[in-house]
Amino acid sequence: MPVTRILIVTNVLIFALEILLGERPIEALALWPLGRHFEIWQPLTYAFLHGSLAHLLFNMLGLYMFGADLERVWGSRRYLVYYTVSVLAAAIAQLGFAALAQSDVPAIGASGGVFGLLLAFAVYFPHRTVMLIIPPIPMPARVFAILYGILELLFGITGAQGGVAHFAHLGGMLGGYLLIRSWRSKGPRYR
Repeated sequence: MPVTRILIVTNVLIFALEILLGERPIEALALWPLGRHFEIWQPLTYAFLHGSLAHLLFNMLGLYMFGADLERVWGSRRYLVYYTVSVLAAAIAQLGFAALAQSDVPAIGASGGVFGLLLAFAVYFPHRTVMLIIPPIPMPARVFAILYGILELLFGITGAQGGVAHFAHLGGMLGGYLLIRSWRSKGPRYR
């Protein structure tokens, strides 16, 4: 699982830079809404920034929990393509939502990619048990992914959990789902 490890180490190192350099990495690398702060690299770089240690830890836990098995199934190259597509799909969803909401707040975090991995994990390992952290409730991966998707949609529509890019999370799941469908439509070699 070299890509999973590389992604985790890169995220941790960039978080250390955020601590050392303050707001400068966020200003340059966060996903700003389309307009004067937006730059072409931001739909990728935002996924390596995190707003707090807890944000980083939860995303890296998800990346490890779901990514390690998927990398073993797909191989490193396909896994990296999938993760990147999920991150980009999350960015597109976030940019669309920010435009509709007329928001000027940037988005950061690997959550869109992690939600894409969660969706893929549920597709490839639907009956594997996943444990919620709070409260500690075990459930099949498929149920876990569906529950999280529904919660993200509800939180996004109601605005009940502010400061979280719920539609980016859903975008990561949708982008990942569409890529899996595309691979499966190409026959057994791509499954």
